[in-house]
Amino acid sequence: MTETTPYDDDRARFTRQALARLVLCDHAVDVADAAGLVATENDVDTGPGGRVSQAFQLIELAERALASAVVFERERGSSWAEIAQYLGIGPAEAEERFAAVLGEWGTAFDVPYRLDETGRKRIPQLPTAAYDPAWVCEKLDRWASLQNIGIDAVSSGLVMADPEEEPPPAVP
Repeated sequence: MTETTPYDDDRARFTRQALARLVLCDHAVDVADAAGLVATENDVDTGPGGRVSQAFQLIELAERALASAVVFERERGSSWAEIAQYLGIGPAEAEERFAAVLGEWGTAFDVPYRLDETGRKRIPQLPTAAYDPAWVCEKLDRWASLQNIGIDAVSSGLVMADPEEEPPPAVP
């Protein structure tokens, strides 16, 4: 799998820290968009247990956002002790809790694609926000603008790759 895609060139413009931050932003938007429990006018349209289902989905989305936040913090150099203090656990426990997520993140850069069961289609291993960051920047900036957060509130703060640096070689 030595073929490249247009996304590979786009992705090379971003640091791993910036890609991790985009994944966190994307997951945070999912949480915000799913937090529709405030409005009460449609309660009659929800079946028994429906609001519990929505609240549980928020927990699942928040857990995914938390894992993305840990990846971002590790990419920007935060120690396990610094992360653990906000989780209310010890550094070793924090490292153990998020070891699999960090392992998957690192592996996705080494082996960016896997073949599907037919062996013909490449499946990206990175989250969409890190796989196609240019598109996600546009999407997130548009979302932030619509939420009155500010124009380019997402992409303007990213730490980008130095264009003078040679990008790492594509991994087969």
